[in-house]
Amino acid sequence: MVLLDYRSGRPIYEQISSYFERLILSGIMLADEQMPSVRGLAMELSTNPNTVQKAYNDLEERGFIYSVKGRGNFVRENPRLIEEKKRELVERIKDIERDAREFGLEVEELVQLALQEMEKQDD
Repeated sequence: MVLLDYRSGRPIYEQISSYFERLILSGIMLADEQMPSVRGLAMELSTNPNTVQKAYNDLEERGFIYSVKGRGNFVRENPRLIEEKKRELVERIKDIERDAREFGLEVEELVQLALQEMEKQDD
């Protein structure tokens, strides 16, 4: 189920869109799998159906889903999206590495700090 943070500065439709993006990229939702209906998801989330539709439109524009008139929305098979996400993550890592070096941290030290933080979260 989509967990919404109403106190977040992020619009609700972006939170919904991000949630399904993660499910699709991680393989939890598979190609041609039907998305929840707009009305059903809106009722489940206690939000306006237009908000859910906006999230679905965003997902469709970015190539994550496709719609079939009268049948609903479905996950699009698009391996290019996974490759794009990997490239995006690598660029973010490069930015972090650059920032760390400017701060005087070596990559090995930064990785060690990140691992320590992840271990804390697992506890």
